[in-house]
Amino acid sequence: MKAFNFGFKSVKGLAKKEGKKQVFDFRLLSRIIRIASPYRRRLNSSIILAIVLAVIAPIRPWLINTTVNDYIQHNMAEMVIRITVYQILLIIIETVLRFFFSYYTAWLGQTVVRDLRVSVFKKILGLNLRQFDQTPIGTLTTRTVNDIETISDVFAEGFIPILADFLTIIAVLFTMFYINPLLTLVCLIPFPFLILATYYFKESVNKSFHRVRNAVAALNAFVQEHIQGMQVVQAFAVEEKEFNKFNKINKDHRNANIQAIFAYSVFFPVVEIILAVSLGLLVWFGAGQAVSGTEKEAAKMAGEIMAFILLLNMLFRPLRFIADKFNVLQMGMVASERVFKVLDNTDEIAESLPDAHRPTGTVPGKIEFDKVWFAYNDENWVLKDISFSAKPGETIAIVGHTGSGKTSIISLLNRLYHIQKGNIKLDDVNIEHYELDALRSKIGVVLQDVFLFAGTITDNVTLRNESISKEQVVEAAKLIGLHDFIMRLPNNYDFNVMERGATMSQGQRQLLSFIRAILFNPSVLILDEATSAVDTETEQMIQHAIDKLIEGRTSIVIAHRLSTIRKADKIIVLDKGEIKEVGSHEELLMQGGYYAKLHEMQFSKAIV
Repeated sequence: MKAFNFGFKSVKGLAKKEGKKQVFDFRLLSRIIRIASPYRRRLNSSIILAIVLAVIAPIRPWLINTTVNDYIQHNMAEMVIRITVYQILLIIIETVLRFFFSYYTAWLGQTVVRDLRVSVFKKILGLNLRQFDQTPIGTLTTRTVNDIETISDVFAEGFIPILADFLTIIAVLFTMFYINPLLTLVCLIPFPFLILATYYFKESVNKSFHRVRNAVAALNAFVQEHIQGMQVVQAFAVEEKEFNKFNKINKDHRNANIQAIFAYSVFFPVVEIILAVSLGLLVWFGAGQAVSGTEKEAAKMAGEIMAFILLLNMLFRPLRFIADKFNVLQMGMVASERVFKVLDNTDEIAESLPDAHRPTGTVPGKIEFDKVWFAYNDENWVLKDISFSAKPGETIAIVGHTGSGKTSIISLLNRLYHIQKGNIKLDDVNIEHYELDALRSKIGVVLQDVFLFAGTITDNVTLRNESISKEQVVEAAKLIGLHDFIMRLPNNYDFNVMERGATMSQGQRQLLSFIRAILFNPSVLILDEATSAVDTETEQMIQHAIDKLIEGRTSIVIAHRLSTIRKADKIIVLDKGEIKEVGSHEELLMQGGYYAKLHEMQFSKAIV
């Protein structure tokens, strides 16, 4: 269970690291806004609508003040009706504009999410495998799904809505001071308390949101890891132990949300109380002015009080939510910072050179490793001064104990990792000088751990390559000896193998990988423990197909079963990343060295 404990610790470490207090970064906000630059028209339209709505908002209270003071008191019924019609039209116009404002901001957010998710997934596809060795899959899933979704709120509920709220507040305050400066100052007396409450609310919710995001990342990573490793969890009867770990992460997620809920539960009643105090001061001071003033001043105050009631509600409405929107903006920026770390990751497969080599058709398949040194972490060498060559059509077998570097060799040939020293050539051309897709199209790989995607058998063996016909699939299946088995399945070649091939045995999945290799007709074939997952009968069934498959192709075979590599032209014996012996099966047995000892150990165990 070390794998699960290690993964859980790495997630906790990530949460601690990302849980540090974030400072508002305008450069980061600027980068987020630049993502929407292809949709500048919609972005500009949203900003213009925010300005127009801010200007329109205080017009209706001002019209009410004018109606009461100038028309109702003078019995001008016609003007009252006219002003009422104007207000109705204004409400309709404001409603339409607010619809377009909400639609444009939400459209911007979702469109940016779509583009950003495409960019991130494309980036992930190009990363070196070392990144996936070091980063929990659930964390990358969170970056690609949850964090990017949070960035959409920067447009829908963050930056532009906050701008609209600020403009509305300014427009309302300007109107209040224009109508009655002294009455405005009296109504704003409780405002320092509101600013203080807003600040503490923002800080509290911001901290809880950070905890929520970290808990989500931890949950995703933990669940992803344990669902993939459920067989190990159940086999070692540690369900309760792992459940307790999950329960702790889930409890942290709940507590973070409850902290945010508590802040909301306190803040909104406080805002209502402050609004009530402002309205009370408005009535108290306005009534006092009316009573102590002349009849004309009293009549004028009636219209101003009515207008101020509406204006205060308009002023407090954005203030209720501006702190919340600021936190949404901040969380969008935190999420974007995580996403940008993925996009800015430089540990990726190098782009092909402008004059990169792109061979057409089959290639001879000459392979040459020249003094290759490789380490996954740039420190501990996995391969040390590896040099060997394979002539076109030759079969090279690589043997050695687990961890000796066998799989690393084939990973380097496919450019899944970068080497630190030396050169690897295919047909006398450095593999770094090939177009990546051209290089990999010439190399077929059959791995020990076969990965099947959710979908049909046909989709998995063709990898949805439309140039491969159904007839070719059937022919390849017959060559492997799997056709009769497939025809007994429901829907035959359209049988759904489910995620990771859950509906098929390990041996059957291995056979499907052989069909896949045949269909892509590679010039170089790599078999990485290709028969280790099948029984003796199945091994015998596919051995003949393997012989046909490697005929005329350069092949590299990695095997624990030495009986499967006797026909190899050359056998390379690895130990701790170094080549110990090279020769044919008979030559190595005659030498009585490392290979002979391996052979003796295997066959003595088989006899026992």
